[in-house]
Amino acid sequence: MTAPVYSKVAGVFRNPAVRRELQQLDPQRDYQRMVQLLVGYEFPFDITRALELALFHTYASPRTSALLMRTGEFEKHGQKRYDDTSILIAWFMQYGLNTETGLRAITHMNRIHGFYSIPNEDFLMVLATFIFYPINWINRYGWRQLIPAEEQAFFLFFREVGQLMNLTAIPETIDELKAFTEAYEAEHFRYADSNRHVADSTVRIVQGWVPKPLRPVVKPVFAALINDKLREAFGYQKPPAWFCGLLEASFRLRKGPLRWITFEPYPKLVENTFHRSYTTGLPAVEELGPTKLMKKEPRLRNRE
Repeated sequence: MTAPVYSKVAGVFRNPAVRRELQQLDPQRDYQRMVQLLVGYEFPFDITRALELALFHTYASPRTSALLMRTGEFEKHGQKRYDDTSILIAWFMQYGLNTETGLRAITHMNRIHGFYSIPNEDFLMVLATFIFYPINWINRYGWRQLIPAEEQAFFLFFREVGQLMNLTAIPETIDELKAFTEAYEAEHFRYADSNRHVADSTVRIVQGWVPKPLRPVVKPVFAALINDKLREAFGYQKPPAWFCGLLEASFRLRKGPLRWITFEPYPKLVENTFHRSYTTGLPAVEELGPTKLMKKEPRLRNRE
């Protein structure tokens, strides 16, 4: 049976049928549909922001940031790198892992990763951030908190993503995954110039999205939204208390009206999202990624 597509009430109000469906679904069986509803209807803005910070989190490992720095993609083609990554992720989150579009996105993502030698534990760390950041962001800044079933759906969804990426030793539970991330961070997170370089390159990407007078505020916003461990790894300073308080207050203020209204498309899809690198139309899935690699054959990945 085809899953329902919902419309906003009177063109602006949230459709309560979305939440009713979420409450009726079983995460063990329906996690793909639950993620589709969360990213397409309930929290498209929040999940996008959370995944941006999730990627930022991974730069705190010198091994990861050094690889990203060597590729030169953030420095030379930062906006395209951001758009390509967000489009690939959105395609399999919005359409599901068992659809043609979702499987093509996963297959192509694997092909891009195949050009680099990346340890299995580094992949697992990225996977973990894609689970914990949306959960933590929504529970702190979203217009409502997630129910336990929705949190479990995020975990099971990205656990299957990891399986499709041929990762090994994927933790069986959220608690086991949390223990893995804590151990990984204790071993790998520390300051390195490459961390700072890639973090600053990412900040410059976001600065390009806002009017020039607001650009000096972007870096303090990033610094306020990350924890002390990450600030230390990037060499960033925590902004003044008044700035952090103002940022927190702005997120709290948006919760009230967003309980009832939404300005996002219903549903939010790759096709109705603006992408700065592709203003004249979306490329095919297989055309995304570093241009210099697309005509080459990837080597086998080393995940030891």
